[in-house]
Amino acid sequence: PTTGTVNDILVNITIVDPSGARKKIKGIIGKTLYEACELQGVELGAAGGGGLWETKRSETWSEPTFGESATVGFDHVVLTGKGATTSEVEMSRPEQHALEDYWDGKELYEGSRLASCVVVNKEMDGMVVYVPDRVDDCIY
Repeated sequence: PTTGTVNDILVNITIVDPSGARKKIKGIIGKTLYEACELQGVELGAAGGGGLWETKRSETWSEPTFGESATVGFDHVVLTGKGATTSEVEMSRPEQHALEDYWDGKELYEGSRLASCVVVNKEMDGMVVYVPDRVDDCIY
């Protein structure tokens, strides 16, 4: 039997910061985008993840995991390109509320998500993630 390699669980993601600078990082399948950024020195602000709201187990079934989901909205990112709409966890009500509470409507885009709520998957290989100017997390 063939054994897998580390590369089987890694995807390439490009992070674009507010100045336009690009950084290529590796994301681990099954971990959050926030964890991938944190491990590779990309600052996204404070994460307020209280555990995932649900976990997708198959095409037809998502298991409620009873996590609180997002509690703050500092780690806003905009997902674009390959795999941007394939997150295993769809946007939960708490994540949507956190985005709306911390960001103006004109700062939210079609691909807006909280990095702590996006679970990396194989289809995200080659995805581009834009990091908008941060909300000052010292004022809250």
